[in-house]
Amino acid sequence: MSRTVASRRLEMNMTEGPLLGKMILFTLPVMASGMLQLLFNAADVMVVGKFAGDAAMAAVGCCGALINLIINLFIGLAVGVGVMAAQDIGAKRYEGVKRLVSTALTASIVGGIAVGILGFFLAEPLLVLMDTREDVLPEAVPYMRAYFCGIPGCLIYNYMAAVLRSTGDTKRPLYFLTAAGVANVGLNLLMVCVFHMGAVGVGIATAVSQYISAALILIYMARMEGYCRITGFAVDKGRLLRMITIGLPAGLQGCMFSLSNVLIQSNVNTYATPIVAGNTAAGNLEGFVYTAMNSVYQTALTFIGQNVGAGKYHRIKRISLLCVGMVSVIGLTLGLGLTFFGDRLLLLYASGENASAVIAAGMARLRVIAVSYVLCGLMDVGCGILRGMGRAIQPMIVSLLGSCAFRILWVKTVCEWFPGQIMVLYISYPISWIVTGGVHYFLCFYFYRRLMRKQREAQLQTV
Repeated sequence: MSRTVASRRLEMNMTEGPLLGKMILFTLPVMASGMLQLLFNAADVMVVGKFAGDAAMAAVGCCGALINLIINLFIGLAVGVGVMAAQDIGAKRYEGVKRLVSTALTASIVGGIAVGILGFFLAEPLLVLMDTREDVLPEAVPYMRAYFCGIPGCLIYNYMAAVLRSTGDTKRPLYFLTAAGVANVGLNLLMVCVFHMGAVGVGIATAVSQYISAALILIYMARMEGYCRITGFAVDKGRLLRMITIGLPAGLQGCMFSLSNVLIQSNVNTYATPIVAGNTAAGNLEGFVYTAMNSVYQTALTFIGQNVGAGKYHRIKRISLLCVGMVSVIGLTLGLGLTFFGDRLLLLYASGENASAVIAAGMARLRVIAVSYVLCGLMDVGCGILRGMGRAIQPMIVSLLGSCAFRILWVKTVCEWFPGQIMVLYISYPISWIVTGGVHYFLCFYFYRRLMRKQREAQLQTV
């Protein structure tokens, strides 16, 4: 079978025919890919927690929010790549997709190198600024520096995977990430158990695995046939500007979310090390639920993007309702499951004399956030619907005010009224999801009606 035929078999026509089956087939590989990508960090936390102690595990956890703060701006541009590719494919503008691939590849390499250098040299001052505990800092700084050495590979994979997913091919990115995930787990064990390198060892393992996933997707896209084939490095100024216009608000939104999480992490860092470690472990488990729900966000963005490009606005409502149903089932099932089985799952992360304290701290967080996590999924789907319709600024502003600004205000006011009560900190999450999600869906309804009215007016003019 030729590469052209094989590639087309993995593509999906999102603008015609029944939707639910296609949406499920699209969502499941994206979900699995996200789970594997999350294993990069989960493997880090589990290995250091079991074999290197609480300080090393807390070090990995302290770096997570800070790493996301720095890289989310450039990761957000992948959203722009995906939306543009989906709309161009729906409109059958295949030459535009070809130019987008070369532009996205160039941007990912340049941006990855810049972010990697920035994160490497700012690691220590930023961790100090976050009030990272002195017993954690010696492990956290080298881990973060090692992690940022792999950022170019991370961006290359995410930008190119966004292109493939826009065609409906969600399986190939999963295959590549599976290989990288297996390598990451093996290297983690080698670095920590054999070479006794602690947190920096798992940072090195994660960086290497990022380059493995990047190399695999580049080799595939350089050898494939069709409009998504990599043909070289180039920058189409028009495509780059639109990619930034759509993706930059998503990146800024991600940065501000991470900034609020850094502030929250700074608050958590003031507690005892077992509480910091328990918070890290619980947050890691919650990441699997979030990643599963976020796959529906990707589905909403891509399916609506293709149908907007094709001018089939009437399908937006059906896609949106199906996404809401899918994310509700996923969020409720996994969130409640995590609450019921959380103490046993936390055992994967905790060891030693402080294990019981770590588990208790982790369960305190899960009882608030995991139960209500479906609200976060619904909020993100509303954001994906808006972005699929080409609306980039509005969801950013709503998210900045409804989630980021709200959480920062909460930490600076309510948390200070109840010092030492970490549960007060956790309650800010579900409240912010309700506020932000409600406004997102109001805007979805408003812009959907505008699109339908515009289409009706155009049809009347042609009669």
